[in-house]
Amino acid sequence: MGGLGGFGALFDLKAAGFTDPVLVSSTDGVGTKLRVAIDAGRHDGVGIDLVAMCVNDLVVQGAEPLFFLDYFATGALDPAAARDVIAGIAEGCRLAGCALVGGETAEMPGMYAKGDYDLAGFAVGAAERGRLLPAGVAPGDALLGLASSGVHSNGFSLVRRVLEARGMSLADDAPFAPGLSLGTALLAPTRIYVKPLLALHRAGQLKAAAHITGGGLPGNVPRVLPKGMTAAIDARGWPVPPVFAFLAEAGNIAAEEMLRVFNCGLGMVLAVPGDRREEAAAMLSAAGETVYRIGAIEASDGPAEVRIDNLPDGWPRA
Repeated sequence: MGGLGGFGALFDLKAAGFTDPVLVSSTDGVGTKLRVAIDAGRHDGVGIDLVAMCVNDLVVQGAEPLFFLDYFATGALDPAAARDVIAGIAEGCRLAGCALVGGETAEMPGMYAKGDYDLAGFAVGAAERGRLLPAGVAPGDALLGLASSGVHSNGFSLVRRVLEARGMSLADDAPFAPGLSLGTALLAPTRIYVKPLLALHRAGQLKAAAHITGGGLPGNVPRVLPKGMTAAIDARGWPVPPVFAFLAEAGNIAAEEMLRVFNCGLGMVLAVPGDRREEAAAMLSAAGETVYRIGAIEASDGPAEVRIDNLPDGWPRA
């Protein structure tokens, strides 16, 4: 509702088709991936990252993202860099199906070094009352993993430390991505999963979804499980992308640390009814997702937890 120039943005929930909505909100940033973007001189992808980190957190609660606002802060505005960032934000909103209703561009001399900037994003979504997730997770439910597009937007402090220790530059060829520089390969934008997950949820085939961000599989999957449930994940169920094998080997990083810091190839983990696993997987594949059958929900006596089985020695190098 309204136009540009007001002090606040208006949004009509009734016009959006909701009758008894619950609002869901999320805020996030891009972290030290910004340092890589600034040093590489590539700014468009971090705008998509910013949107993705917020809207992916909304959809896992069963909410449709409605609108997004951004905060861009810098010492002195570089119009070209800012234009690339905002273009990425607009593209992220298009992919998520939400409105970019406003934002703030702040110039703060003395606060940032020349060329540096910071980003924050704010998203609001809605779900009809009684349609929030997680809901009804039970033993026998199947676990599906959706492929990530790479490192996404977590763990870049460790990534940068690995590159520094190996004396590698962002301009160097990426050992894990022939034809690309390290900077370009590492800056692959975070995948936005909103539309396929909303479609699956509306079809009644989604019980829970975990966005795999900082904390990895062990830190994020238990957040959507009730007490007394274990997510039994088979490490043989998905191929680990080469970027993670490179980081593990170059940084001599143990498997437990890799799983805790990075998504290791899975951007989302979903719990779906066990008897509808193939139907759900087919629906997600038709929507353009790469889907892996990675395990099942089991009953346990303790708190919600993840158990990763069949992890080979040296993983993910093996």
